[in-house]
Amino acid sequence: MTKQKRDYPTSVLLKRFIPYYSMHKKTLFLDLICAALTTVCEMVLPLIMRYITNVGLYDLASLTVTTVLKLGFLYFILRIIDSIANFYMADVGHVMGAKIETSMRQDAYEHLHKLSNTYFNNTKVGQIMGRITNDLFDVTEFAHHCPEEFFIAALKAGVSFFILLNTNVALTAIIFIIIPVMIITSIILNRKMRAAFSKQRNQIGELNARIEDSLLGQKVVKAFTNEEMETQKFGEDNSRFLEIKEETYRYMAAFHTTTRIFDGIMYLAVVVAGGIFMIKGLIRPGDLVAYMLYVSTLIATIRRIIEFAEQFQRGMTGIERFLQIMDADVEIFDLPDAIEMKEPAGEIEFKNVSFTYTDDKNTIFEHLNLHIRCGERVAIVGPSGGGKTTLCNLIPRFYDVSEGTILIDGEDIRHFTLKSLRENIGIVQQDVYLFSGSVYENIVYGRPEATIEEVKAAARRAGADSFINELPNGYDTYVGERGVKLSGGQKQRISIARVFLKNPRIIILDEATSALDNESEFEVAKSLEELSKGRTTLTIAHRLSSIRNSDRILVLTEEGITEEGTHHELLERKGTYYRFYQTAEALR
Repeated sequence: MTKQKRDYPTSVLLKRFIPYYSMHKKTLFLDLICAALTTVCEMVLPLIMRYITNVGLYDLASLTVTTVLKLGFLYFILRIIDSIANFYMADVGHVMGAKIETSMRQDAYEHLHKLSNTYFNNTKVGQIMGRITNDLFDVTEFAHHCPEEFFIAALKAGVSFFILLNTNVALTAIIFIIIPVMIITSIILNRKMRAAFSKQRNQIGELNARIEDSLLGQKVVKAFTNEEMETQKFGEDNSRFLEIKEETYRYMAAFHTTTRIFDGIMYLAVVVAGGIFMIKGLIRPGDLVAYMLYVSTLIATIRRIIEFAEQFQRGMTGIERFLQIMDADVEIFDLPDAIEMKEPAGEIEFKNVSFTYTDDKNTIFEHLNLHIRCGERVAIVGPSGGGKTTLCNLIPRFYDVSEGTILIDGEDIRHFTLKSLRENIGIVQQDVYLFSGSVYENIVYGRPEATIEEVKAAARRAGADSFINELPNGYDTYVGERGVKLSGGQKQRISIARVFLKNPRIIILDEATSALDNESEFEVAKSLEELSKGRTTLTIAHRLSSIRNSDRILVLTEEGITEEGTHHELLERKGTYYRFYQTAEALR
């Protein structure tokens, strides 16, 4: 089962994220050096002001113009260093974050291709898209600022504490008693913000899924005049998203208001306690000025960390949803000793095969046995839900058998690498998927290294070359999203050309003509006949007229394979196949 709903503690998220810094150690190190330099530059100013104030009050004669100019020049040099360091942090540091985001997105995309059909059957495409796009946008800022902000905060807090402690212990104790209370309150509100951000991200995925579903099905929506209903559904999801955002902003407001209250308390403590200490001679005026500047720096640092907490939680949410993809179980994988499949003869055998879907525990068949000879053309018929497509999906390992073994040329298919196994199997489906691009790009997808001559030869064998040449731009004609600019028959012949170019030894035809009109079916049937020559072919069909010439026909029901034989043999038995045929003839 997939683990896409799993929740992770912050410590686990950070532990899993840190390895992404390994390729950017030098950049990260220099970024932290620059952060230290900007901190040093900022911490020097209060010391300069402290010196000038104290000397001016108690020994004004020793405070010369030369001394002030030297201090000014020192601070000028420090500001130049600060500017250079800050430029590096803002430029190279952000690029590092973007590179980490890119690496994570690449890893997620690669992992998605390893997941079985079960994962995609149970996960909305809109949710997946949200996880590998929107959710990772915040990772760039997080990856850059997280180590930087905490390093600066630790440095400033440590230096400020040391200097303040040496200035006045009692006043420092008052300030640092307030800080833990502030931090604890912030952590509590942070957790609520994290939960709100997580709900927000999930709802964005739901919105994406809703939009994708309605736009891809826009013809159906219009055909049933359900635009108003779809708008209402979207409005409900959109309103839910608004409610979640309102909740998020409420926690953010409470968060920022709380920090401002604590800021005021700390300033108040310095003004009141510091003023009393100065009256009693426990602190000098210059020290109090420096103290106030350091407390301002400390408060600004704490506020910056607290404000970063919002970004931190966004980053944590993005990383969490990324890991929910990465930790989804890879159910279909290569065994350690898997070998390459080399030019198979095409013999297929099912030995005592049982299959149950892991998500809903629906058992499709049990203890099924079947032997298909090399080059044999086998058709599979039966009622819907009988397991015809599932049986064929087990051969290229879109799913793995629950029990038993499937053999190709006497070798368990699990002993072959997935890549080599699937390279030797061609599939033509009823629901043809063409990618957004040209006709050429869709055919060459079957073998990307093929030449244009090979692509055209495959198209001719599929009976597609003539209509392709009649298109406005021939092979360079744009087919539209999912091939919407082509007819059903044209799309099907392009998909057959794609398989011709791939040139596999085993062919699976999954109701390849059932959605076509009679004329298109006739043209496509000729292409499929050509494609099947000399290859082991499994054909799933509802239109029994398309399988009359099969070497063998299997009737697959919930009880398993109940009948098998040629078309004429099965008609003579007057069993299930005969009833299917009679029904089909009556409907013609």
